[in-house]
Amino acid sequence: MMRLLYMMLCLAAAVGLCAESAFAQPVQRDMWMHRLEQEIMAVTGRNDAQVGVAVIVDGRDTLTVGNGVRYPMMSVFKFHQAMAVADMMRRCSIPLGHELHVSRQDLKPDTYSPLRDRFPDGEIDISVGELLRYTLQLSDNNACDILFRNIAGVEETDRYIRSLGINDFAISATEDDMHRDLQLCYSNWSSPLDAAKLLEVFVAGMEEDGYLSFISRLMEECSTGRDRLAKPLSGTGAAIGHKTGTGDCNSEGRIIGINDIGYVFLPDGRRYSIAVFVRDSEESPSDTARIIADISEAVYNAVSGRSF
Repeated sequence: MMRLLYMMLCLAAAVGLCAESAFAQPVQRDMWMHRLEQEIMAVTGRNDAQVGVAVIVDGRDTLTVGNGVRYPMMSVFKFHQAMAVADMMRRCSIPLGHELHVSRQDLKPDTYSPLRDRFPDGEIDISVGELLRYTLQLSDNNACDILFRNIAGVEETDRYIRSLGINDFAISATEDDMHRDLQLCYSNWSSPLDAAKLLEVFVAGMEEDGYLSFISRLMEECSTGRDRLAKPLSGTGAAIGHKTGTGDCNSEGRIIGINDIGYVFLPDGRRYSIAVFVRDSEESPSDTARIIADISEAVYNAVSGRSF
């Protein structure tokens, strides 16, 4: 009787595990994943900064390093915003060509804004699609807050991303909020793993959804941040869509955050999502970006079979 009960309990446990999501299952680590983890830890260990990494290969093999820290996203959260904007427009049947009026008051001074630099007097009508180009390709802070005010606000964005099953993050501040109080940069945060999970959700839907496919084109055509995730992929035939984030220095003189998240398609058909966050870096901006590039190179070599 006891043996029968034991077998029934084991069966119930096995069924329960099968019912969990792929992300919740224990990772089956073979040798190449273990060696990749060691290489990433070697990179993170030789720099004066907190570094978090998450990689999801072919939608299943998952690796994290330094995941138990809240990393300030900086402009990476504009990817989250873009997904929320796409959802709102899809549900309301609003085309990407829908125009919003931008007044001079919308173009805050003393913040990074190519949109303001191009139209310093404001009083223009600009499409939502063009505003997304400014946020995703140029990290425009004014364009970001215009979308927050007119399409999907901070709370709506946070709530929508949570509806996708992504929970280890928070979005509670606008770009203007963070500009006025640098400490608020730490209130828009994410774990590396949940950033990579969100990329997986995005990739799963981007081919069939017109709004998401538009966002993917913007991310894949992005020419900024080429010294981070994209750097070691040049000339390999790999395709990357990514979103960077760059912060100022905090009161201790450390860089609040330099980040990059993206999805990569290899010529052989394999793919992976990768998120690298660097928090409170004592290194220079270029050396901090090199941390991300070095990790990106290690991941590419491991997944493509060039090493291990």
